[in-house]
Amino acid sequence: MSNKFDVVVIGAGAAGLMCAAEAGKRGRRVLVVDHAKKPGRKILISGGGKCNFTNYDVTPNNYLCQNRHFVKSALSQYTHWDFISMICKHGIEFEERDHGQLFCLDSAKEIVKMLLDECDLPTVRFQYQTDVHSITKTDSGFSFHADSANAGNAVIECDSLVIATGGLSMPKLGATPFGYKVAEQFGLEVISTSAGLVPFTLHKEDKEDFAELSGIAIPAEITAVDGTMFKEALLFTHRGLSGPSVLQISSFWKPGQPVTVNLVPNSDVDELLSSTRENHPNQSLKNTLARVLPKRLVELLIERKVFADKPLKQFNPKEMADIVRQLEQWKIVPNGTEGYRTAEVTLGGVNTDHLSSKTMACKSVPGLYFIGEVMDVTGWLGGYNFQWCWSSGFVAGQHV
Repeated sequence: MSNKFDVVVIGAGAAGLMCAAEAGKRGRRVLVVDHAKKPGRKILISGGGKCNFTNYDVTPNNYLCQNRHFVKSALSQYTHWDFISMICKHGIEFEERDHGQLFCLDSAKEIVKMLLDECDLPTVRFQYQTDVHSITKTDSGFSFHADSANAGNAVIECDSLVIATGGLSMPKLGATPFGYKVAEQFGLEVISTSAGLVPFTLHKEDKEDFAELSGIAIPAEITAVDGTMFKEALLFTHRGLSGPSVLQISSFWKPGQPVTVNLVPNSDVDELLSSTRENHPNQSLKNTLARVLPKRLVELLIERKVFADKPLKQFNPKEMADIVRQLEQWKIVPNGTEGYRTAEVTLGGVNTDHLSSKTMACKSVPGLYFIGEVMDVTGWLGGYNFQWCWSSGFVAGQHV
């Protein structure tokens, strides 16, 4: 059996659904295939089931890419305001949280339903629980074998082939290296991948010490070796360090490097110590610092001999300055990350030098497109990765 389509999109996630909808609106005969039972699995679990679908402030600076200019065209062709307009058109209520992050008020299911409604066109078909293999380039486009749990085996042909299979993050949702293998098959470089937006694990001694603080969150400024800094919450866990600030900085961290943490970004500790010493010279350092930090954290830092606990009057100016420095520039070297299992995104991927920034088309293989997370584009935490899916999916949908 042979099936012929104008466009085949492999991957029924955020980018793939957006691309299919846009291509379908142009009258293109589209087939979306996915190995999962249902579409949009990552959308459904994101944001605690509320889906942080975009951000009020999206710029190219919110993305990591070996070619830092690559994202500009797609983000300008389909902006966050365009997606918000679609959300409003479908009557989906949403709320703004910290740093301009936008979440569904009800459920991420609304986003998936909206995308499927956008795809509800006579020319768009879906085929789930389907494995794709033996992709070949033909004179008119591509052909491949599709093994489906419901439709059996078939040879499918298409003019345009869109790879929207995502990265390696969250393997429990079915993440695979399929997209990278397709890229390599057609001679495209794949930039080395790693887990991004992911918690840190700690070395044995640090892990044992800080496990006692599991569940405690504090405001923090965390800085990578390259100077990148994020000011958000830091969460101690039984495995290591997490929270928004850690997830953000993980995308800029390299194995073996330290990170520098300001544990008191909202407090003037120098002033606190000076005024307390003047007014209450017999007060202990521990009780003084407990006014701006969780007491258990202060006790642990004392146990680890970061500083000594004694009455403030017993510290000389140099020792006081050192205490401030230790709190504002606490250094720790992570053992690693929790890896793809809990990572929200995958760093690296298909080298964007092979792709048109205006269309997402492969420069060397006519009719081949890559969109979404499979390519070397990674957004910050805060809705930026979904926005990249919407933007890259949209522009590909205009050209396939």
